[in-house]
Amino acid sequence: MPTVSNFPTADDAGSVISSAPSEHLAGQATARDADASPLVRIRSLLPGLARAEQRVAKVVLEDPAAVARRSITEVALAANTSETTVTRFCKAVGVGGYPQLRIALAADTARTEARTSRNLGGEIGPGDDLASVIGKVSFADARAVEETADQLDVAQLQSVIDLVAEAGRVDVYGVGASAFVAADLQQKLHRIGRVSFSWSDTHIMLTSAAVLKPGDVAVGVSHTGATTDTVEALRVAREHGAVTVAVTNFPRSPITEVADHVLTTAARETTFRSGATASRIAQLTVIDCLFIGVAQRHMEASVSALDATRDAVGSHRLGVRPDGRRRPRETGK
Repeated sequence: MPTVSNFPTADDAGSVISSAPSEHLAGQATARDADASPLVRIRSLLPGLARAEQRVAKVVLEDPAAVARRSITEVALAANTSETTVTRFCKAVGVGGYPQLRIALAADTARTEARTSRNLGGEIGPGDDLASVIGKVSFADARAVEETADQLDVAQLQSVIDLVAEAGRVDVYGVGASAFVAADLQQKLHRIGRVSFSWSDTHIMLTSAAVLKPGDVAVGVSHTGATTDTVEALRVAREHGAVTVAVTNFPRSPITEVADHVLTTAARETTFRSGATASRIAQLTVIDCLFIGVAQRHMEASVSALDATRDAVGSHRLGVRPDGRRRPRETGK
């Protein structure tokens, strides 16, 4: 389990700056699925908590099943803080009070145990064999997709789909590993005939944002939400009248302050955090949901465009398998 000192992780440089949640973010938190894991919410809000509350969060995240059985006094002692701070932590992460936190943790533990009988931690050690590495990576990726889906705000996603479906132009920004996710969204939108561009160079991102106008949409992808380049590009796009959308793991990160809409992921990285493994899978899950929603809005045109693009590249594929049998007609690129 990651410690407070190295949290958050993945593709972005720098640390998340603590800031008070804006009103629209507070609204998002209450609109989320009530069945979403409390641990997902705690991890996403952790960088914005007070230092003493972060210690409580660390105790909860390290062994949620044990906390579900402990008294508030025991948790306070384990976190080297007071019972008042534990109560304040509970309110900060949206569970009301300590009794409600215990109930939520117990329910989440039961769901997790029902979902898998394997206890695969995210940390990969030097002594792990390749089979263990495969198990831990696949487990982390699968959990990232499941937890992202559980906590994704459907109303926010629908609003973004509506905006992108009618946008005159969609520019997508991301650097590092997030640049690949940004490029994936651009390529998907482009294939169904939507005018879209993807940028990862800082100067080009800023010049792109400066020529956007009302009716356009700018999407910034950043796991931590603290990547200066992406945050600045969204700020410039917003100043020029474009609607801005952030895709991030942390709903109180700096990027949310320049975003009109926020779509959150839920990813925990394995030991090799800089590789941006689970975070990328979680981001692609959100991107795929967004793309399908936009395609549905223009179903006939989208299907026609996908057929046309598939046919255009058809001559660049081998028509037979290595064993000599003819390949079946493909349904996608």
